[in-house]
Amino acid sequence: MHAARPARPGGARVARPALASFAGVFSATLLCFLAIGAVLPILPRYVRGPVGAGDVAVGVVIGAFAITALVSRPLGGRIADHRGRKAVHTWGMLICALGGALLFLPSGVPGLLLARLVVGFGDGWVFTAGVTWIVDLSPSARRGQAIGIFGLAIWGGLTFGSVVGQAMFTLGGYDAVWAFAALSPLAGVVLARTIDEGSPHAQPVAEEVAAAELGLTPAEEAPGERGATPGPERRRWVPREAIRPGVALALANAGYGTMAAFVVLLLDQRGIGHGAATFTIFAASVVLSRLVVGALPDRIGPRRTAFGAGLVEACGLALVGAANSWPVAIAGAVVMGAGMSLVFPSLALIVVRRVGERGRGAAMGAFTAFFDLGVGLGAPFAGLVASLGGGGNYRAAFFAGAALCVVGACVGWASSRDLQAGRAYAEAL
Repeated sequence: MHAARPARPGGARVARPALASFAGVFSATLLCFLAIGAVLPILPRYVRGPVGAGDVAVGVVIGAFAITALVSRPLGGRIADHRGRKAVHTWGMLICALGGALLFLPSGVPGLLLARLVVGFGDGWVFTAGVTWIVDLSPSARRGQAIGIFGLAIWGGLTFGSVVGQAMFTLGGYDAVWAFAALSPLAGVVLARTIDEGSPHAQPVAEEVAAAELGLTPAEEAPGERGATPGPERRRWVPREAIRPGVALALANAGYGTMAAFVVLLLDQRGIGHGAATFTIFAASVVLSRLVVGALPDRIGPRRTAFGAGLVEACGLALVGAANSWPVAIAGAVVMGAGMSLVFPSLALIVVRRVGERGRGAAMGAFTAFFDLGVGLGAPFAGLVASLGGGGNYRAAFFAGAALCVVGACVGWASSRDLQAGRAYAEAL
């Protein structure tokens, strides 16, 4: 018989509110990213159709949100450290709603750029405050998995959002899609107001309760997390701990920028079609892979997981670029989604393990800014490659994106060498 575990006074009181808050943050974020996902497969058609612009304009419009998100993520992380995660998360959704409403402006590419810049600012606050909030609510031994689960709100929004966007476009044209992009984040705001933020300073107690439920001892927690304190590095705009993992994330996300901006145009050009459905399958692969293998960063380590995931993503992107039929394009989308599903949580876990609680928002804000940097540079870069040789060279754009993913995998492997050395030193003691 198993020995009865000693009761922890107040354990249920700590665990249940944390779980409810986790679910609330997840759901509110999902509503916001449904709006973002609904717009993605429609914007390229709108730019090439009613607006009458070219491939470079498509890449710029799709990636423009990254410019403001690049600034808003570190800023939002620092504000979240001082004013709370809930406030930043809520204001971010309000800003995203405004960005959706601005899509109605009949101002061509400049109007679309304005709308995307506003959405980027709000996206940065929602993402950064949300993921930091989730880390606060999670036990150390499950943080990689928790980050991955939170990421399902992003990819779930992109997956079902693209379906909703396509349906809205079929039923009511572009205006119906723009209206959904404005209203869905507002629903997230209403939900967020009901969430109990809790106190991140009480998190060590919650972690001990969760660890006891899992049968873990404090020695089994990730090394270096509790003892980390905010030193001079925490006051830098981009903390050192976030730089190398962030560069790896940016390179991997350049592949995502290529996929989002040009998969519809690539498959239309090749006479295959179903580009929006292919993007949906890609995003669904991210979601399903997170559910099936989301614990890998915690189990085999974030370094190995990030390296392997980056290579798998590159293979999938190249397969989509080489596709001559829809089954091949689907296979590439599935492979790419499986790889990309683990890139962010693996690299984020490296950052989380290096910083203390008080500097967590700033570090995660800086790290997630590289997410947008990858899209912001990757989508226009893919558009530039596609425009070479007379334009429409979408296959070359996908191959170039795959090459960037390979480089990102190598940077991800190198980015955690000092973390591995620190772990080996701790184990030797």
